[in-house]
Amino acid sequence: MSSVIAELLKVKPTIRCKVLERVNRFVVNISIGDRVLKAYLCNTGRLLDYLGKGREGFCTELVSPSKLRYRLFAVRDDELGAIIDTHLQLKAFERAMNLIPWLKMCRILRRNVRVGSSLLDYLLECGGEKVFLEVKSAALRIGNYASYPDCPSIRARKQIKDLIKAAEKGCRGMLLFIAALPKVSAFKPNFQADQELSTLLLTAKDRGIEIRAIAMAYDPVKSSIYLSDPELEVEL
Repeated sequence: MSSVIAELLKVKPTIRCKVLERVNRFVVNISIGDRVLKAYLCNTGRLLDYLGKGREGFCTELVSPSKLRYRLFAVRDDELGAIIDTHLQLKAFERAMNLIPWLKMCRILRRNVRVGSSLLDYLLECGGEKVFLEVKSAALRIGNYASYPDCPSIRARKQIKDLIKAAEKGCRGMLLFIAALPKVSAFKPNFQADQELSTLLLTAKDRGIEIRAIAMAYDPVKSSIYLSDPELEVEL
């Protein structure tokens, strides 16, 4: 098992299932016992490594009224689980903020803040300074690396361009990649999926935007999400 820095949150009750096929961007067919059901999926990436037929998944029951009863939030990766639910990743990240050395002086001022023509995840206050933060889900494994994106992303390109423009006007910006996979040694962008986005990351770094990564994973035995690396290495 990967090293555990801290348990961030419990995910209960958890229901084990089998992934059958993706239906559309937000729906996946699963089986629980001999029943074939539809589950909600909060991730627009392709996730080809994790949505293959027969993969073991982990679901929760949806509480709010919905046509779908279940939500697929993780898929087994070795003895642990990759967290594919981006909402859950953000929730875990917020729990982890006081454990991340470069965020200890920060607090959340607002969520879903507009910068240029983009909506970014957070406006933080760090030591009296306002900081724009966009978080991305690095749920693609390339060897021992966590990577992003797994498909071209026009939206992500626009967000990074708007962060760059804000930085050129004197604003402070951060990009955080959540490596929601067990046993990864570093983060690196996936040039093959989106070369323009990967090039934009280099430009962003050159303009003073901080590019960071953290690692977390799901432990099905304890039914919990844990932080495994608060300062995962970034290789651009």
